[in-house]
Amino acid sequence: MSPRRTFATAGRVLKQLRHDPRTIGLILLVPSILMIILKYVFNDASASFQQLAPMILGIFPFAVMFVVTSIATLRERTSGTLERLMTMPMAKLDLLLGYGLAFALVAVAQGLLAGAITLGWLGVTVEGGAVHMLTVAALSGLVGMTLGLFSSAFARSEFQAVQFLPAFVFPQLLMCGLFVPRAQMAQLLRWISDVMPLTYVVDAMKQVTLYSAWTGQLVRDLFVMAAFVVGALILGAATLKRTR
Repeated sequence: MSPRRTFATAGRVLKQLRHDPRTIGLILLVPSILMIILKYVFNDASASFQQLAPMILGIFPFAVMFVVTSIATLRERTSGTLERLMTMPMAKLDLLLGYGLAFALVAVAQGLLAGAITLGWLGVTVEGGAVHMLTVAALSGLVGMTLGLFSSAFARSEFQAVQFLPAFVFPQLLMCGLFVPRAQMAQLLRWISDVMPLTYVVDAMKQVTLYSAWTGQLVRDLFVMAAFVVGALILGAATLKRTR
């Protein structure tokens, strides 16, 4: 592995994003706009919005980064860019870490913006404070980003990449504990939700909402989310084929 090659890859991806204002707008603005809409959906039920908003803030970055990253990486695959890069003396992890670093910076910016609007303009308060909440939101975006990198290997067109959203994200949305506590779900669904990353995103946001300290459960959730990030990068590297 070479840090120079990793940073060079990250710089190339960021340069491409800079020339794509629609994608930048989708990544940075959509979660914030959706949070604002949600605020006024619950216009006469502010208590419900206060309870739900932190968990939704964790879900939006995950879903948006999953879609954007999977489509962007798929373009690199179908255009032959990845094939050409794989002919060079570059480690697979150098390449994926470069993509990951670039999108990670965007994911962190997305989480900071959406979190600042949620805590500031929309007036949401959490016991854990801004640092805890923004940490979870940014890490949620990283999880969605790395899973998008991995899932791009299984799509042959941008339409197929978008189809992964309802197939991969929606079941997690139903079983993560957002609508019904996981303890009240059928045993089989609880087992399935135990291996879904969005479960730990929502649970971490619940901990931030309820407690001011870094609880053991919150730390566990963050470690599990980080493990999903590392695991998805390793699996993504396995999908890249070396070309001579």
